[in-house]
Amino acid sequence: MATKARTQARRTRAMDRFALFSECLLVGVWIAVAALPLFTFPAAFAAGTRHLRRHLDGEQGGLRAFAADALSAARGGWLVGAAVWAAGALLWLDLAAVRAGLPGGPLVGAVGILVLIGFLVAVLRAATCWQPGALWRTLLAEAGRETVRDPAGSLLLVCGMAVVALSGAMILPLAVPVVGAVAAAATAVHARRLSR
Repeated sequence: MATKARTQARRTRAMDRFALFSECLLVGVWIAVAALPLFTFPAAFAAGTRHLRRHLDGEQGGLRAFAADALSAARGGWLVGAAVWAAGALLWLDLAAVRAGLPGGPLVGAVGILVLIGFLVAVLRAATCWQPGALWRTLLAEAGRETVRDPAGSLLLVCGMAVVALSGAMILPLAVPVVGAVAAAATAVHARRLSR
């Protein structure tokens, strides 16, 4: 009887883990589709991490709730998405200066890359903390502080972004579900911060 109960408990834990894994893959697809307008990536990521938090809390959610969250987050989130694209354009100019051989170019290029990576981590952290009615400016300010205060969590998010980039470079469609794994990592980093 006790062996049967242990086997059932192990099977239930394994099924819960697989359900979370499949939910992450599905959320990656939802985020990728919602981010197709490009400026909506922060809002899509916010909706995806909110969906994962609901799933982990045992609450009901689905595509309809994800879409409502994405639309709500996009109200201010599209400005954050535009800022990401503007930062990327500035980095491109920095790297053009490096290639042109300007004095100090390599240092400026390295600093530009580090600043962009830090900004992207802050955007992911802000999106993970988003709730309906939250102001993106406030979320970004707190996320910027957390990016510096929690280097381990920030490194996890950097590695997640690197995995998405490498997956996309090897097999482009593979990057889509991997975004869901980054959303799960960001959700875990957020939960770890709240538990401290």
